[in-house]
Amino acid sequence: MSAEYDGLVAAVTGGGDGIGLAVAEELAARGARVAALDLDPSHVADGILGVRCDVTDRASVDAAVATVVEQLGALDVLVNNAGISAVGTVEELSDDDWHRVLDVNVVGVARVTAAALPHLRRSEHPAVVNMCSIGALNGLPQRALYNASKGAVLALTYAMATDYVGEGIRVNCVSPGTVHTGFVDRMLAKFPDPAAEKAALDARQATGRMVSPQEVADAVAYLASPRSGSTTGTALDVDGGVTHLRVRPVQRTKEES
Repeated sequence: MSAEYDGLVAAVTGGGDGIGLAVAEELAARGARVAALDLDPSHVADGILGVRCDVTDRASVDAAVATVVEQLGALDVLVNNAGISAVGTVEELSDDDWHRVLDVNVVGVARVTAAALPHLRRSEHPAVVNMCSIGALNGLPQRALYNASKGAVLALTYAMATDYVGEGIRVNCVSPGTVHTGFVDRMLAKFPDPAAEKAALDARQATGRMVSPQEVADAVAYLASPRSGSTTGTALDVDGGVTHLRVRPVQRTKEES
């Protein structure tokens, strides 16, 4: 049997590290020829095409997409993973913060998709997967700007899916919970008690642990797969139950305590 993605070309923005790198490697493992678009694509694995791309610059985006098609021959799958975070309430965040994060997280998705669409239209199995977040539908403390950006990604996903379904282009998104990446480890190292902070992040999920990058990559691979031809306009939660589960704390007996 042929691999699931044999003959397909995929581009992953923010594919040089963390979730994006896991997605790029998973799609490659399933048979795709993969390009990782990133400000610093130097860490991509052998067999993956690293392409420098700044999603806030239309010329950079156009050049990166052109490079993918020139080097790999086509573009069938686009994963809009590039994104940045911001911490603070609406009182604490500046106008520059708002412009910077929305430019990357929302307008960046639109820029890259617009550049990819002429090539996706030539594909027999075109698919776009956007990286959303539980922040789109859950109020997270001090994440006003990040949540707003991901709420926009969710709405944009539905709008794009509607606009292009008639052309056979499927558009979906994945909404992860807190994902245990190197970025999280570096953040935890700055706290006086990294172990306690990690435990708090683990406890946010009903499963009792953070989501792994591989679990997010598997969800992206499912949505983008030619085998998922009837799945479009869908937001797939990979969140350890955060969005819908309300688990009661375990009550210890005196004998157990």
